[in-house]
Amino acid sequence: MSAKPVTIHTLQNKKQRGEKITMLTAYDATFARLLDESGVDIVLVGDSLGMVVQGQDNTLPVTLDEVIYHTRAVARGTKHAQVVGDMPFMTYQISVDDAIRNCGRMIKQGGAHAVKLEGGAQHAPLVARLVQIGIPVMGHIGLTPQSVHQMGGFKIQGRQDGQADQLVADAKALQDAGCYAVVLEGIPREIAAQITQALDIPTIGIGAGPECDGQVLVIYDLLGMDDEFKPKFVRRYEHFAMRIRNAVHAYCEDVRQGAFPNDNESFFMDPTTKTGGAGASVQGLYSSGKKRD
Repeated sequence: MSAKPVTIHTLQNKKQRGEKITMLTAYDATFARLLDESGVDIVLVGDSLGMVVQGQDNTLPVTLDEVIYHTRAVARGTKHAQVVGDMPFMTYQISVDDAIRNCGRMIKQGGAHAVKLEGGAQHAPLVARLVQIGIPVMGHIGLTPQSVHQMGGFKIQGRQDGQADQLVADAKALQDAGCYAVVLEGIPREIAAQITQALDIPTIGIGAGPECDGQVLVIYDLLGMDDEFKPKFVRRYEHFAMRIRNAVHAYCEDVRQGAFPNDNESFFMDPTTKTGGAGASVQGLYSSGKKRD
């Protein structure tokens, strides 16, 4: 784990040295702390929270206030990792002025170190303006979830005539506008490799092959917390869905049978304390000093 906070310059140096970049998507302080302690370079607060946390069919209903809320929580849980806030649908597409205002909120209120925007060359003027006023921007091209209806679903991009050239052109336009990194999602490995070689800034892949400068997954997917979600690009390093169900089942059985809590998990009156001295019994209830219920 890096002793210093990860910055855009840290990531640029990693690309120059040929060191891979690690990025994971998370939505709360607890996961953020665990990822940070494990040495992850970037924690992305994705608008994927609409699907992962809220149970939506896609990312489109997610609001800016919701992403800011989750970004603020993630920022509290990190000390070293860079925190990137995903800009939701229609928070940056209407006008440059609106986009600047909304991206500014992500930095000021959400505590993000950078913002991520979906789309290619059409957003180059906005990227340039944001960078000019001091807001680092991560691009995102290929399978862009906010365009799910236009794409006709979550489909691999770049296989049709002209798409590969357009992806390369979009990546270069974002770099020229000032993006410090670009996410490549759902594109053929060969195109991702071509883009990675053509750019001076890092590429972060998801379903884009190993030639990218880094990789990103959603922490819930990496841990196997959804049995039904099995895309080809996800490698499950754990199977927590089964383990969580087993743990909760064991808890329910213990409660129903009167086995939880036992004497070791209960509190008793101090023999030297007279009846009615309940005020002192709360002290030391939580060893960490924090109450959780």
